[in-house]
Amino acid sequence: MPFVRIDAHGTVAGRLDALGRAVHDALVETLGIPSDDRFQVLTGHDGVRGALRYDDYLGVHRDEGIVFVAITLRSGRATGQKQALYRRIAELAEAYAGTAPRNVFVTLTENTSADWSLGHGLAQYVGSGSC
Repeated sequence: MPFVRIDAHGTVAGRLDALGRAVHDALVETLGIPSDDRFQVLTGHDGVRGALRYDDYLGVHRDEGIVFVAITLRSGRATGQKQALYRRIAELAEAYAGTAPRNVFVTLTENTSADWSLGHGLAQYVGSGSC
């Protein structure tokens, strides 16, 4: 069960939804996340009520098309799966939202089953092997 936060410049109608779909589809395709397992916070920043800061770190030129994708999920994925996820998010962000792959910045934070409560104040994954 990943929890996804996406922050992007601008609030053009449909862009945030397209980015959310891109990340979700990539998670389903590369990590086998169930298709109905979608929990996302999508935020557009207009420079007045919120801003994003970035530079050209590691020689990657970024511009106002920058998208920050933060994914929290339970640990256990191999490095190759993570690399496939990053690649697929960048591909789908370009296809669905017109975002240049160089502008897709992704971080993964892993935790354990006991770190999740999906409602009712319960730790549903404790003792479970679900995604």
